[in-house]
Amino acid sequence: MVKKTARPPFDMAAEDFRSLGHGLVDRIADFLERIPHNPAAHGLTPEEARARLGQGGLPETGAAPGDLLERAADLIMTGCRINGHPRSWGYVIGTPAPLAMLGDFLAAAVNPNLAAWSSAPVPSEIEAQAVRWIAELLGYPANCGGILTSGGNMANFIGLLAARRARADWDIRSKGLAPAAGKMRIYATRETHTWLEKGADIVGLGTDAIRWVETDGDLRMDPRDLRARIAADRVAGEKPFLLVGSAGTVSTGAVDPLPELAAIARENGLWFHVDGCYGAPAIADPGAPADMQGLREADSLAVDAHKWLFVPLEAGCALVRDREGLRETFKFAPPYYHFGGKAGDTVNYHEYGPQNSRGFRALKVWLTLQAAGREGYRKVISGNLEQSRIMYAALGADPEIETATQSLSIATFRFVPKTLDPAKDGERLNALNAALLTRIQTGGEAFLSNAIIEGQFYLRACITNFRTTEADVRALPEIVVRVGREVAAGMGGNGP
Repeated sequence: MVKKTARPPFDMAAEDFRSLGHGLVDRIADFLERIPHNPAAHGLTPEEARARLGQGGLPETGAAPGDLLERAADLIMTGCRINGHPRSWGYVIGTPAPLAMLGDFLAAAVNPNLAAWSSAPVPSEIEAQAVRWIAELLGYPANCGGILTSGGNMANFIGLLAARRARADWDIRSKGLAPAAGKMRIYATRETHTWLEKGADIVGLGTDAIRWVETDGDLRMDPRDLRARIAADRVAGEKPFLLVGSAGTVSTGAVDPLPELAAIARENGLWFHVDGCYGAPAIADPGAPADMQGLREADSLAVDAHKWLFVPLEAGCALVRDREGLRETFKFAPPYYHFGGKAGDTVNYHEYGPQNSRGFRALKVWLTLQAAGREGYRKVISGNLEQSRIMYAALGADPEIETATQSLSIATFRFVPKTLDPAKDGERLNALNAALLTRIQTGGEAFLSNAIIEGQFYLRACITNFRTTEADVRALPEIVVRVGREVAAGMGGNGP
């Protein structure tokens, strides 16, 4: 008689997997259907979140998979901000497409490693095709180099590293940061996402390498100030090498004058990088700001698929015009790399970015791009842009709301009760609106974030959401005023 071997604790019989999987899919489907009727966020304190988990140590013995999945679903579905909620307008995280969720499930089941083509031939080609399609959607050269990343920070870092290698006038890969590196200068505005400071630190240039260019009244880069700073640095013996433009800033959605910046970069021999992580997909809309067209002239471009391309986290994308230049930024060939294939015939993604082992994040991107097509993206993105304009007008029509900016799908505003004067009571208004934001975030009716504009605290709504309706955006002014009055009353009527 053959002795039956016990299954490892990580394995599962096919019938058990099928049963648990079907049950989980049913529960997720119910969760998705109920999203509009549930809170946009669950206001938990750290103590409450930890109490839900319990503070015991690692279990000595395993637990039943079905029980674990049920508990995990209970914890997660009621313990997060719900990014797919139609009134989730706080941070720039897109609503995840259900098809993409299933793509992640399938990718995890096969679990290919997209470091080298020979390890995952079809998944590697799927990633290459998804990268080309993103480039085509944005009007960027489809023969560029590109790679999917964990998100916008990493996509921007890849552009920064490619620029550093291309513009250093010594062999920076082998010699490292020679003394001349201390003179390399980057040009951006203070509206740029903080990835730039983090990146300048990580790549060894230091944050002092950044020259902060002034902005105009619309918080866009001022080309005159840019030219003056470049000229002054050249006179001082510095080495200008990188210009960073924004296709939709994180705070207000401002679009820098990208065509003019591209021309200035060419005139001065600078690498032109565009951070389009949030706003680049807006170029699909015929009514997008004309300056968006300049992203097509960039040497490198970052975009986040998990923002306005509607795939689940994580999925960023770095595009670099010089395909071979991108490869030379990261390629190494140790003797233990023997992946086969003719040089140039396949894409080995370990040569296009800092990761070696890489998951199959491309599948969810590839599926969603095909399911929507150009027309689908154009329709939803155009709708979000229009919804933001409607929201801004509705907010501005209320006498207790002061509007500040509206660009792309971001609107900024603040609650100003009749008893406070914006010209005199700036600090009171800052404190009142900060408290109001906390109440809205924890209340669950909607989810907003904030922007600091000329030292003043404003509420911020960013729509990258295919579930948002016009009724949702028109509901916001009433929420802001009602909750704002409650907060003001609790702070003594006029705020602190």
